[in-house]
Amino acid sequence: MKKEKQTEFILDAKKMPRHIAIIMDGNGRWAKKRLLPRTMGHRAGMAALRKTVETCSNMGIPVLTVFAFSTENWKRPFEEVDYLMKLLIEFLNKEIAELHQENVRIRLLGNYELLPAECQVEIKRALELTGNNTGMVFNIAVNYGARSEIIRGVRNVAEKLLDHDISLDDINEQLFSSYLYTAGLPDPDLLIRTAGEKRISNFLLWQIAYSELWVTDTLWPDFDRHHLIEAIYEYQQRNRKFGGLS
Repeated sequence: MKKEKQTEFILDAKKMPRHIAIIMDGNGRWAKKRLLPRTMGHRAGMAALRKTVETCSNMGIPVLTVFAFSTENWKRPFEEVDYLMKLLIEFLNKEIAELHQENVRIRLLGNYELLPAECQVEIKRALELTGNNTGMVFNIAVNYGARSEIIRGVRNVAEKLLDHDISLDDINEQLFSSYLYTAGLPDPDLLIRTAGEKRISNFLLWQIAYSELWVTDTLWPDFDRHHLIEAIYEYQQRNRKFGGLS
């Protein structure tokens, strides 16, 4: 059977997104279609993540954020959660040297101090090793929920207010953003979600106020460089008005 030729998308280097966020969905369905255990879908998803990080770094994308494990994912069976934690350890252990060599800086979004001790060790090692790098910022959202992040930010602002470090007049969007996990980073220009689901799933609710959304039916393990370029191409065709007129 002749393979269908993929469309070539020509990107405008002057309109590249500063920050791409991805909800990586469909690992379980990918495995089910192949009569494989869900764990094999997660492993295939890790390979897709590796390629996506490499592509974004090579393309000069300043910030990439991926939703790896949500606060709601703890509801999944223990065996699956345990496997996901081990995959995180494996990913950081195997990829950290190359990411560091590529000048990628790793940041963690979420309360990783509630993760297993082995995960915390690898995370801290990755943060320390890449902390001074000046290339692409690679945010991994682990044990992350946007509502929890916002409540955390509110508590921090309230503490500053009670300690008289700030006044009510100081509180604005810029100040509040500085108390979020993404402090100092631009908000996502483009939010990609795979596997056809049309939900935000408690991901970066504050930060994606004006993000362009791009949804594909492609399952995450099948997501590749071509899909990423297609998403960026469609993003570049849109007229971003931010509530104003074009």
